[in-house]
Amino acid sequence: MIVAGMDIGSVAAKAVVFGDHAVFTYHVLPTGADCNRAAEKALEFALQKAGIKKEQLAYIMATGYGRRAINFGSGSITEITANAKGAVYLGSSMGKVRTIINVGGQDTKVIVLDENGTISNFAMNDKCAAGTGRFLDVISHALEENIDSFAQLSLQSKSPAVINSTCTVFAESEVVSLVADKVPKVDIIAGIHKSVAKRIADMAQSAGARDVIFFDGGGAKNIGLRAALEHELGRKVFVPKMPQFTVALGAALLAYEKAHKKH
Repeated sequence: MIVAGMDIGSVAAKAVVFGDHAVFTYHVLPTGADCNRAAEKALEFALQKAGIKKEQLAYIMATGYGRRAINFGSGSITEITANAKGAVYLGSSMGKVRTIINVGGQDTKVIVLDENGTISNFAMNDKCAAGTGRFLDVISHALEENIDSFAQLSLQSKSPAVINSTCTVFAESEVVSLVADKVPKVDIIAGIHKSVAKRIADMAQSAGARDVIFFDGGGAKNIGLRAALEHELGRKVFVPKMPQFTVALGAALLAYEKAHKKH
């Protein structure tokens, strides 16, 4: 039995094709202005990689902020539920996953799990707060760096700049002022990561975060943010091999369960 999970986020649309207790393929595309089109194309590419036709799928589960915008899904689920499902399935080399921190393009979530992997609490940041992937993209462009070099440069700083703004627009203005004041770029970038990490860590601690912490979402690919987050939390976090696909995988796992109930 083969199914698919779709995670349609504000920045990227992810598709995972799953069957026989194994991931077949996955694909990611920019969401753009048309959620449905992006989701269709992501699934189409994932299916091509697997050599599978769409008609062979027993169930398509959608999640993410655009889950209700697609017209080809079999069902939908919240990203909180899908994220927990995917993280528990993947597990970690550090032990049982008890907390998930997901940094996406539009928001950041903290999900706390009990001993059985059931959601016991969760928190989400304000969409205008400076603690999301989109915020980091805006600042990297303001500093004329791509997001990969932006992440790497952060690790070179010995004295991170202080960033006070919690709004993307004001933080960007603050960064421009720091550049004008000849503050080294590596220190500005490290300051941005420290500021974002502190807000995430505060939210995690308020939610009752405990080890093992599973860090996923597109933001988890940023090694500068990861290092800053570990510093603020005072502990290591586990990052899966493909952190951007955990939520789509969770949707696929739930699709698999639904399909089995139907047969």
